[in-house]
Amino acid sequence: MEGGRENSKIVWNEAEKRFESEDKKAFIQYHLRNSGKVMDIVHTYVPSSKRGQGLASHLCISAFNHAKLHSMSVIPTCSYVSETFLVRNPSWNTVVNPEYLKSSI
Repeated sequence: MEGGRENSKIVWNEAEKRFESEDKKAFIQYHLRNSGKVMDIVHTYVPSSKRGQGLASHLCISAFNHAKLHSMSVIPTCSYVSETFLVRNPSWNTVVNPEYLKSSI
């Protein structure tokens, strides 16, 4: 588990539009919409060798923090984000795009 801790740092890769582990094996991919005001999170990937360490959640937190700091809203297109992360962490719903929230009710 020590090795997992070492790789738990999340890096913003602006050019590739993703947040990723330092070794680039786990990532969360996004697209910018509405002239950069909306971050549409489209995919989360954690290789099987890194699962069960909370890495997907750390990726989400990094992306949501980034969106919040840059006055962006988030569209959780990725099923992990919408069906797992936000269900377990409802406080982040304040960053979710209001139009998405209306359509998901």
